Amino acid sequence: MAGKKIASRVSRHAAASQPSTPVSQSTYPAGSLLSVTHLSLEEIGGILAAASELEAAAPRDRATLLEGRKAALLFYESSTRTRTSFELAAKSLGVVTTLVSDKSSSIEKGESLKDTGITLRALGAECIILRHLSSGSPYLLARETGLPVLNAGDGMHEHPSQALLDLRTMLARLRLAPVSRNATAISKATLRGVTVVITGDILHSRVARSNALLLPRLGARVILCGPHELLPDEAETLGPGVSIERDFDKALARADVAMMLRIQTERLAGLKLNLQQYTEQYQLHAERLALYAPHAVVLHPGPMNRGLEITSEVADGPQSMIEEQVRHGVAIRMALLVRALQPGTQEARA
Repeated sequence: MAGKKIASRVSRHAAASQPSTPVSQSTYPAGSLLSVTHLSLEEIGGILAAASELEAAAPRDRATLLEGRKAALLFYESSTRTRTSFELAAKSLGVVTTLVSDKSSSIEKGESLKDTGITLRALGAECIILRHLSSGSPYLLARETGLPVLNAGDGMHEHPSQALLDLRTMLARLRLAPVSRNATAISKATLRGVTVVITGDILHSRVARSNALLLPRLGARVILCGPHELLPDEAETLGPGVSIERDFDKALARADVAMMLRIQTERLAGLKLNLQQYTEQYQLHAERLALYAPHAVVLHPGPMNRGLEITSEVADGPQSMIEEQVRHGVAIRMALLVRALQPGTQEARA
């Protein structure tokens, strides 16, 4: 009985998180999450509410919600947090998962993304969670397979589930809106008065892009900070509510949330970046935090380069919510899986 009750409640939230007028996503399967721009405020609220409902549920009730459904994790890039988070979220809902990487499959032999997706569909996958080095790849996979696709990071484009878990972390810490079962809690004013400073390798960061596209819609002000090599002036055109500040100390003094990004050394070929100078100007260390932002929440999507963009003292300190981000990620990804594989849809697809 308890399992049926949670299924009913979560299904209502999942229904609220589906687009009522899917203009921008009309050509892609329902339940897909390819970009944060495809989500209305109502849908964001539905996802957050479903995450809270699932998190509060008894494990035995969660485990029957999507029992026997099948999802494939297709990862062309290395991942610890995102991959494990999605896998644990799926297993806690009773979803059967399989992991496919480019190092242990026919991908290594040159198989195309399209053919890999079609193969996974033929093998019974009902949903694909994709991380790929090429921007736009989730769109292609969703279009060619007809399956709901959850974008787990595509090149330098977006990482929508990370932005959603970052939002949930902020709401929980700042207590500006309840992280509860109330799907109506999200509005254009939810983050009004909140300034989020994102510092680091903005140029290559899909996390920065997704947050910059999402948070201003809820009233937040987003300040991007970094040197010209990692933050081109064009980034200011991401949308209303986004601005650039080159001086980290000035940006930090305005921060309610300080999100640090790692320097993606694997993508720095051709860029003239002095890492020692970068550390001096942009590292978040205890003295800088205490002086300019003693009450700010510290976030980092990981993986961290301790000693480069952030010190261990700050990463493990009282203002840090980095570990909580990881925890919130499991709840958000449970909600996204329920949205993609809603209870009762298996028969409809058969």
